[in-house]
Amino acid sequence: MAKTAGIVVIGNEILSGKVVDANSPYLCQELRPLGVDVRRIVVLPDEVEVIAEHVAAFASAFDYVLTTGGVGPTHDDVTIESVARGLGRQVVIHPELSALLQAHWAERPAAVRDKMASVPEGTQLLMEASLPIPVLRIGNVYVFPGIPKLFRRLFDDIKERFRELPYHTRHVYVRARESTFAHHLEAVMTAFPDLMLGSYPEVDNPAYRVKLTLESKDPAYLERAHEHLLALLPADVVVDMV
Repeated sequence: MAKTAGIVVIGNEILSGKVVDANSPYLCQELRPLGVDVRRIVVLPDEVEVIAEHVAAFASAFDYVLTTGGVGPTHDDVTIESVARGLGRQVVIHPELSALLQAHWAERPAAVRDKMASVPEGTQLLMEASLPIPVLRIGNVYVFPGIPKLFRRLFDDIKERFRELPYHTRHVYVRARESTFAHHLEAVMTAFPDLMLGSYPEVDNPAYRVKLTLESKDPAYLERAHEHLLALLPADVVVDMV
């Protein structure tokens, strides 16, 4: 079984359309090759009880929970308090993080440094040596800042810890409407119920009408399903295979 993940995107700016969420698509694209199955994404306002409720639910439901946004020194940065509440922990000042912030941000107000050094009790710091901002790990919950460039840098630094058996993928490109071969897809799923089979129509693509994707962690199973599908599809509608 694949490890599962839930993504919690936090920020009124996302819900109001002021900022477009770039982090959850990036996570989906990165976690899939690592063999992790993203099961749910939720976008939440800067409200402690709402965030706490979802973090608690996700932490129980999934192997990994990744939050993005709401980490900072301002009044609307409530992720730390929310995660702590959701996991039933106290908020404490982390001595190592406090010392790090003192070294990098000595000129900033002490209240700012204290808020940035505040974490749920029992937090592990996942550090990149050149940055004073860590990923916070609390059990199976990973707390990231929301700034996309910083988020990607931090995730890329720790992503190997999420690696599982990879998904293997085959692509089939078809120059026919979905409605003409949908019954063949159903037949494939009946024969290979553990296969992940996707059908994605294209609009105004002169090369093909539909892209089919077949995925499995078992390469032999995938190849058998792929061969079965090709045997069902009329040869003249298959444009290409990868």
